[in-house]
Amino acid sequence: MNITSEYVQLSVADGTSMHAYSALPSKPGVYPGLIIFQEAFGVNHHIRDVAERFAREGYIAIAPELYHRSTEKGFEANYNDFAAVQSHLHQTSNETFELDSRAVWNWLISHPQIQEGSIASIGYCMGGRASFVANTILPLKAAISYYGGRIAPDLMKSAPSLHAPMLFFWGGLDKHIPPEQIQSVMKELRNAGKQFINVEFSNADHAFFCDERPSYNEQAAKESWVMTLEFLKNKLAP
Repeated sequence: MNITSEYVQLSVADGTSMHAYSALPSKPGVYPGLIIFQEAFGVNHHIRDVAERFAREGYIAIAPELYHRSTEKGFEANYNDFAAVQSHLHQTSNETFELDSRAVWNWLISHPQIQEGSIASIGYCMGGRASFVANTILPLKAAISYYGGRIAPDLMKSAPSLHAPMLFFWGGLDKHIPPEQIQSVMKELRNAGKQFINVEFSNADHAFFCDERPSYNEQAAKESWVMTLEFLKNKLAP
């Protein structure tokens, strides 16, 4: 499917302005919307490529730059230089994720090609946590978290507020997110009566989906992509 892409500028309720990368099918029509939350390294080539992949699958995809309060638009960091992102990462919070999520939501629901009532979120690493946060404040139809850090214990009190079913992906070799944190997330969602799917790839590490990082796991990435598309298709059907 042919697509078009562009950067858009969004107004956030705290008075800031947020740069975001959007991609959507070129063919006229209505399409479901998808918020794509970045890894810690910015809305870089990989995240833009992910947005374009979803656009080719028939989604209006948008990836907001979550560091817009602390850096210039277009910020990207090298995967080998985590120190370059730490100061920006520390200036994000659940509150900033909420504000930014609402700004992107407003952009999507006002888009002339959006399929009404069919918006989801997906995020990777830091973005996995942001996707969880978005699902607690927005009437999403689906939400996906790839190896989202600090969901437990930070967000467990908000588990009862989740609007939509969630799909979680984890790497069994991931040392950044211990098994007890994952178990805590599942326990709290069960206690809250929330719908979820939990998937662990036992031979995959953190960031296994990113084909530009050494931890990329081709098999896990391909299989999680198929599951992701099927989950979104089922949950966003008119």
